[in-house]
Amino acid sequence: MDRRAPHTGPYSPLVIGSDDPPPFETVNASGQANLVLLCDHASNAIPQSLAQLGLLPEDLRRHIAWDSGAAEVTRILSRRLDAPAILSGYSRLVIDCNRKPGHETSIPVTSDGVVIPGNQAIPPAEAARRVEAIFHPYHHAIEAAIDHVQARGLPPAIVAIHSFTPEMDGIVRPWHLSVLWDKDPRIPAPLLAALRSHDDLVVGDNEPYSGREHYGYSAEVHATAAGLPNALIEIREDQIRDEYGIARYADILGDALAETLADPGLYRVKNY
Repeated sequence: MDRRAPHTGPYSPLVIGSDDPPPFETVNASGQANLVLLCDHASNAIPQSLAQLGLLPEDLRRHIAWDSGAAEVTRILSRRLDAPAILSGYSRLVIDCNRKPGHETSIPVTSDGVVIPGNQAIPPAEAARRVEAIFHPYHHAIEAAIDHVQARGLPPAIVAIHSFTPEMDGIVRPWHLSVLWDKDPRIPAPLLAALRSHDDLVVGDNEPYSGREHYGYSAEVHATAAGLPNALIEIREDQIRDEYGIARYADILGDALAETLADPGLYRVKNY
């Protein structure tokens, strides 16, 4: 029996209330590295006004709601690399901060076979409220962080941290982590080489998703369109489910990124 509650509204004009978390989190805002870290799916929080979107607590612990482990890895990397990091504050089920508003997956009505009751036939005004309350503040924070770093004289690198499921549609995914990218090899090529120096890791190049499919938003808008060096890192979520795994992969990525980002030739605008 499906215990998910129907969501009948009315929708609140105030999406985020005073007892809700903010729409984004900034870590190490004064970091001195020429780098901005992003975590688009850092949280599984739902504003109280949306009544868990009619979902069960176990639904919100699944990958459909967030990239589990990614936020913790991002925070450690922010400290390790002395870089500012911007983390989203709400579940991608409320609004996906890595999708263009209006895209069919921006406010998903189903995800991995799960019906999202609170996203069924929502009025355009409700979608716009979510964009204004959550999506825009997150992306304005990214813009501000990039501007702050760039004001020191060099264009920053942009690195986004995500996680992916060990299996999808019955297909096992062998990669422990992967680097997603489009046409700009400045970070991906040396980063892949550094990660592949670990004999115990299976490292994917545009797996299980491809950066060339252009279904994302953050890296394309803030980095690719601006000619900034960038990469998106995907970690298989079963590898970062506990403190040991999170620390291990933050250490692996910290070493590889430090080596890659030490190249002064990275820090220039280059359009492909």
